[in-house]
Amino acid sequence: MEVRGHLGPLRLEDSLAELAQLASTAGAQVVGVISQRQNRRVRAYLGKGKIEEIAEIVRQQDADTVILDDELTPTQQRVLENALTVKIIDRTALIIDIFARHAITKEGHLQVELAQHEYLLPRLAGQWSHLERLGGGIGTRGPGETQIETDRRLIRGRLKRLQQGLEQVRTHRALYRQRRKEQSLPVVALIGYTNAGKSTLFNAITRADTLVRNILFATLDPITRRGRLPSGDAVLLTDTVGFISKLPHALVAAFRATLEELSDADLLVHVVDVTHPNAGEQAEVVEQTLEEMGLGGKPIILALNKMDVALPHARSEADLAQAAAPVWDDLRPRDLPTALVSATKGWGTKGLLEVVERALQSEKAKGVHAVKA
Repeated sequence: MEVRGHLGPLRLEDSLAELAQLASTAGAQVVGVISQRQNRRVRAYLGKGKIEEIAEIVRQQDADTVILDDELTPTQQRVLENALTVKIIDRTALIIDIFARHAITKEGHLQVELAQHEYLLPRLAGQWSHLERLGGGIGTRGPGETQIETDRRLIRGRLKRLQQGLEQVRTHRALYRQRRKEQSLPVVALIGYTNAGKSTLFNAITRADTLVRNILFATLDPITRRGRLPSGDAVLLTDTVGFISKLPHALVAAFRATLEELSDADLLVHVVDVTHPNAGEQAEVVEQTLEEMGLGGKPIILALNKMDVALPHARSEADLAQAAAPVWDDLRPRDLPTALVSATKGWGTKGLLEVVERALQSEKAKGVHAVKA
């Protein structure tokens, strides 16, 4: 079952729907949903009455896990586990679990394991709460503390080795990016909220065979392929991991090597699923995340995807040109250059590449002017 506390970038019901989708992606079946107003003074994250209400649902539905839509402190997690006697998972642990399921490459596994260990380290005391319940005295308290310190030392050692491994990945990627720069090929990175259709669009443009699945975070590792602009010039396109509301800081840190691909890109293409009821909010989450990553000033264009669904009467690519402005006006927070596409149909890809080429030419002209100045 799921529990929602305070409001984030999404509305309450929308955030719960997203949490349900995350839970389903992780293999869970949702049997109950409950919410409460946030009260930061509550030590257990939830009030006593709300905990009793959840306990009753757990009993009636025979649930074995409660998922919270915020990141819990170690103390909050222990209090809730003791009160409800079932597994307590917060949003961060849920997303990390999904990443672990979808990691394929060595880099992906390193990144996920780093995030897992960084998340686990401050929560080790809870892993030994069974010793606390034995009471004080010889043979209880001391060994518990010793085991916790041993585990912390082992995890810190593993963290160091993981960070060294990822540093090698960063070095390799840096050399690869340097070779790309020497080839003078512009780099365009596809970004967007998870499940917005980035990989499908990437395949449509580059004729690649990137994994496409209707699940959250199907793509973890960046994939780069060569494409052609309308002028015939070559361009490198990169498909990247999707964004999500309240993306865990542990994952942002662990995926630093991957996210550096965005830093070195000449242009970002923000893919938006226009059929999603929260498309505007999702676009805002991506914009905010870019700001937090220090990439707010990157040149960016919008690719409004799934227009074949948004315009059910459209029968061809030509029909996209007749799309009504209200379909997309709310999705242009900075009055960005925009292209309408249907990745599954392959509609609008030429128009998108024309917008990409104009944007790249504009950025190149700005660079020339800066040098002349």
